[in-house]
This record gives sequence, C-alpha cells and structure tokens, in this order.
Amino acid sequence: MFEQSFKNIDDILHTDAGSATELDYVEQTSWILFLKYLDDLEETKKTEAALAGRKYDYILDQQFRWDTWACPKGADRKLDHHKALDGDDLNDFVNGKLFPYLKKFKNPDADANTIEYKVGEIFSELKNKISTGYTLRKILTIVDGMHFRLYEEKHELSHLYEAKIKNMGNAGRNGGEYYTPRPLIKTIVKVVAPKIGETIYDGACGSAGFLVEAFNYLTEDRAKLSPSQMATLQNKTFYGKEIKSLAYIIGIMNMILHGIEAPNIRHINTLAENINDIQEKDRYDIVLANPPFGAGIGREIQQNFPIKTGETAFLFLQHFIKILRAGGRAGIVIKNTFLSNTDNASVSLRKLLLERCDLHTVLDLPGGVFAGAGVKTVVLFFQKGSPTKKVWFYQLSLDRNLGKGNPLNEIDLAEFVQLQKNKADSENSWSLAVKDVDQNTFDLSVKNPTKSNEVILRDPKNILEEIKNLDKESGEIFEKIRKIV
Repeated sequence: MFEQSFKNIDDILHTDAGSATELDYVEQTSWILFLKYLDDLEETKKTEAALAGRKYDYILDQQFRWDTWACPKGADRKLDHHKALDGDDLNDFVNGKLFPYLKKFKNPDADANTIEYKVGEIFSELKNKISTGYTLRKILTIVDGMHFRLYEEKHELSHLYEAKIKNMGNAGRNGGEYYTPRPLIKTIVKVVAPKIGETIYDGACGSAGFLVEAFNYLTEDRAKLSPSQMATLQNKTFYGKEIKSLAYIIGIMNMILHGIEAPNIRHINTLAENINDIQEKDRYDIVLANPPFGAGIGREIQQNFPIKTGETAFLFLQHFIKILRAGGRAGIVIKNTFLSNTDNASVSLRKLLLERCDLHTVLDLPGGVFAGAGVKTVVLFFQKGSPTKKVWFYQLSLDRNLGKGNPLNEIDLAEFVQLQKNKADSENSWSLAVKDVDQNTFDLSVKNPTKSNEVILRDPKNILEEIKNLDKESGEIFEKIRKIV
C-alpha cells in the first residue's frame, strides 16, 4: 500500500534542487514522516484519554499540528485548498515558524527520553532542504495518506523505511556506516539471545538496526506478552548513542516505525566519555554493535581510555567491555585485523578482552558483507566476568562472491547458528585453547586447521609497514655506499 507512496516521494525529491542524494531523500522524508507519526500518536492518546474519562493535553500548539498547517481538511475530509499553505507561504511557515517552534522542545531540564525532547532534538539537528513550497505541498499530501495507528500499518512502513536505509547505505562509500546487513544482525541477536527484563545497548547505533532487530526478536510472539512486559520493552530495554545527526534522526524514526514510541537514543559522542566514570548504574546486560572503523581519533579523546589508540573501533571495544555488567553478553562486529595486529594497542586490547571476558565465539566473515566497504570483518561474542579458556571459531565460506546484487542471507549463516550452540568442530569450525596462544602477542588469527594448505593473505597495513622498513634499510645502505665512494 505504501510502497508506491515512497517511490512517488523519491521521484518528487529527485526533481527538487535542494535534495541531491539518497541521504537527502531519507533525511527529508524522515522529518515529514515523524510529524505525521506524532499527529497520529497524539490522536490515539486523545482517544485513550477520552475512554478513560480524562482530558488530553496536546504536545503541540494548535497552529503547529498536522491538520492545521500540513493538510487542513474540509467537512468532506479532503484537503481544504483555501486553508492549505503552498509555495512561498508554506516554505516561510516551515522555515520561519515551525522549525524554530519545534527546536524549543529541546529543554536542558527536560527528560531526554520523552517524545517531547526527541521532537526538540530532531528539529535542532536538521533543516528543511526542500527548495520550494510547491514541492513540499506534493509530499505532504502523499504522507497525509500514510497512517501509524495500526500495527499492520507500522509494520509495512517499517519494512519500506528499512529498504530506504539500505539503499542509502549502498549509495555511499561507507555503506556500513548506515546499514549493517539485517541477516547478520538477526544472527548476532539469535546467538546472544536477549531476554525480556535485560537492558540492551548500542553505543554506536547508527540507524538502530541492532536495537530494532532485538525488539523484533523479543516481540516475535507479541500476543503472549503481558502489558507489563510490553511496557518494559517500550521504556526500560533499549538504549543507544549516536554522534552523527542524520544517523541519529534515522535511528529514532526507524525505532518509532518498529513500534517503540519514545526511543532511548541520545545524540552524543560516546567516545568523549571517560570510561573510568562509568558506574554500576550506567551498565547494561547486553551490548550489540557494529562500531565505526577508521583511524584518526585525537589524543584528547584517547585520554578517556587506558589503552591509547587512534583506531575508533578499538576505543569502542574498550567502552563496551567497561559498560557491560558482570555476566553481561556481547556481539560486536570489528575488523578482522584486530585478531592479529602486532602494535601495542592491539596486543593490549586482545589481552584485556581475554582476561576480563570469556571470548567464546569468533565468526569470521568473508569480504563483501558490507556493500561499498572493502573491509573484512569478524564478530566477537563474549561474556564479561571470567577469563577466556577456549575460543570457538567459525569461518563462513561461501561458493559465491558477496556484493550489492548478491548480499548475505540468513541461510548462509544457518550452519553457524546450529554449530555454535554446542561449539561443534566441522570443516568450517574449530576451537583454540588460550593456553596454546602466544602469551606475548595473544595472536588470535583465523587459521582453519582443516584447510592447512590455504594461503593466508597478509594484512595490507603490515605489508606496507614492512615495505617502509625495507626502504629505510635500503636507504641507509645506499648512504653508506655513497660515503665510501
């Protein structure tokens, strides 16, 4: 029902000078969808209050409600063209009145987990990029036909929105920044197996894929859940942090569409927090994450961590270990070079992980899992509180190359899920005792003993470092020869 509506919106934005990329399409669609969702939510709350004999106090003032400015209706419930703003009048209202009004809900004294605060935060982080009010009027009319009242409506919209996020991720160079393949997330959630009552956290939540899939997993049999269990899932289960404005907004919208009314996502730089300040009250039962990869973190941020490194993902891993409760469980995607790098930070971090946690499973993924990102990754599954004695490895070997047109699917990961339950050995899986690991380097390289003739490709960074050292040695030799001559 809504698929054609999304396509029509994209076609309209494609012709608009203010929206140039797939990222712009998602951003602009998101703020309009959010306001329509908010209107439906308010009407639902009003009905519930009336049935309970209470008066409902609207969040938004009358002039800023959807039916006043976006799509005022006549007695026939059709758009009242005499009252509906258009052209410059509509643009002036949105940019000069609506957005400044909505921004004010971001009150420093307000509860950051309320829908009111989310309104203020979202509209403090974006702007209307749609260049003309005529274009905006067309989009508003389409969105007015979408509804968020019924579970089935939200379900369909959530699937379509996920598809838009996927397209946005594939469109950019850093695909994994916005979109972690859902089959991989679902598999990680299955292995970690969260339970209702446990708190679930992603400190680099992006579009909130991990939190959404954990919610789907816990509500798979929704009919059997009690009202108190649903309240726990709504308010006391899912927590996230995200530094980038667009990802934050998409994450909020994604969770809302999946049925979480006021997502507990904070727009904040997770790495700016000194991990020594984390107290027991700040900890979570489960961490699910795919932290961003990349070097270049400055010294000021590195001071917040005992193991200093410019690699973003390694700082996040320290944060995740610290913020887990004793007995807490984690499933974290990270570059496969973490297992073998010989620099001091990598060695120290592997040692920390093995000593503080039970790293019971490593899933080795093939290249191409993340469309547009040529990074090979592994998934670390661990439980905090006791040292690692044995690591079970599974090397995902596929008979095809992965890419945008040939993505990872759940069937690809079915054997891993099955074998992981008992940590069984197979052609693709094996165990490694930590006592047999080099105690100086703690090297955990993926070396499948059943494929001993397989050529293990060296990490390009290590190759470049060796070339640099050889060039230096050659230069010193030539310098000595020059002096002799």
